[in-house]
Amino acid sequence: MRFLRRSLTGLFLLALTAGLLGWAALAVIGAIEARRTRDAGGPPAEERVFAANVLTVTPADIAPVLTVVGEVRSRRTLEVRAATGGTVLRLSPNFEEGGRVAAGELLVAIDPADAEAALAVARADLAEAEAALADAERTLALARDELAAAAEQEALRARALVRARDLAGRGVGSEAAVETAELAASQAVQATLSRRAALAQAETRLDQARIALERRRVGLAEAERALANTRIVAEFDGVLSGVAAVEGGRVSANERLADLIDPAALEVSFRLSTTQYGQLLDASGRLPPATIEAVLDVFGADLTARGAITRESGAVGEGQTGRVLFASLEDAAGFRPGDFVTVRITEPVLSGVARLPAAAIDGAGMVLALGPGDRLEAVPVRLLRRQGDEVIVEAGALAGREVVAERSPFLGAGIRVRPIRPGAAAAAPPEPEMLELTPERRAALIAFVEASDQMPPEAKARVLDQLNAERVPAQVVARIESRMGG
Repeated sequence: MRFLRRSLTGLFLLALTAGLLGWAALAVIGAIEARRTRDAGGPPAEERVFAANVLTVTPADIAPVLTVVGEVRSRRTLEVRAATGGTVLRLSPNFEEGGRVAAGELLVAIDPADAEAALAVARADLAEAEAALADAERTLALARDELAAAAEQEALRARALVRARDLAGRGVGSEAAVETAELAASQAVQATLSRRAALAQAETRLDQARIALERRRVGLAEAERALANTRIVAEFDGVLSGVAAVEGGRVSANERLADLIDPAALEVSFRLSTTQYGQLLDASGRLPPATIEAVLDVFGADLTARGAITRESGAVGEGQTGRVLFASLEDAAGFRPGDFVTVRITEPVLSGVARLPAAAIDGAGMVLALGPGDRLEAVPVRLLRRQGDEVIVEAGALAGREVVAERSPFLGAGIRVRPIRPGAAAAAPPEPEMLELTPERRAALIAFVEASDQMPPEAKARVLDQLNAERVPAQVVARIESRMGG
């Protein structure tokens, strides 16, 4: 027991000694740090200054450009249909997919045998109706002559009856003679009535003959039209699409043979949101004829056509929103119906606005303006339009002030910056990256472009010239290889 008590006492004293030594070490370290802090020989702490690109807000009149996707359509398309059935005897040499035809050119000739036979029958029926009309006219003339003779006979009988009665009144004639004269006069009246009935029948027959003649003329016109319908001609200059007829084949009435498209009458349709549509309206609430630019990307050689908005859809489709607008295209060489293009719409001019980089404004609509002492101030602005990597805002109180062009997490209100202003001379645009192609890679690209049937001839020639050069733009190579699947 005595040994255990002495061991515990020794351990306690050892622990106490270690604690005192630790406390003494901490006291020495604290004194050294306090002396270092009180040392006045070190440099004072300085405020950190960040560099920032700034630009001056200059009010101007800017016409925003709205960018959407549209589809090219034809404003003049005709369905080529067979008006009558039959066997196709002849086709135009240009009656093929993509064939160009001229107005009045014969496209399809259908066997006219049945139509010619029907026309011959119609002409014979017309001749028969004309003969029946002539006979009815002669019968009518004869009936009129017979009526005139009967009327003259009736007058004679009436005068004879008057004489017979006069003689009987003077005692010279007899009652029998008077009765005979009365009977003859009555028969003459009856004959006149009969001739009048015959005249009415002749007039009715003449009317029926005229109606029959008119019906035969209508039948003849239908037969001539049926014969003309065996020849289908182009109504205007255009290009054929969806051709579905061959020589020797049989077509039925109203069968669709092809579509005739006028490549010079193209338009583009595109859909806008309700907000975008409202931005295009003028003060009176009408849609002005705003100018547009349609761009078709063809392996880096963009095709461009200009036009103007002509009309808008009359109703919103079921399950859809926004508005569908249509714009005519001028000088749209290389464009085809069904192409999807990028449409840039020039909106009405906005006054007193400024164009800033999109990175200059945050989600709350605030920009950092340069204040006194090169310190930043958070200023609210009204965002009007977004134009790709730029925004259009109301200049307002920011007119003439400098704002930060690119915000970063290190910048905020109250931070002092070192402004970096743009130089007086604009920097030259960077030259496009050029590539030197291996013979195998160049041959593969040229073969793909030559085999493509989607490129207009002028665009294809321009791309081939670029590929045949010693150094080829990297952008053109990347676009072609993306379509090759490389």
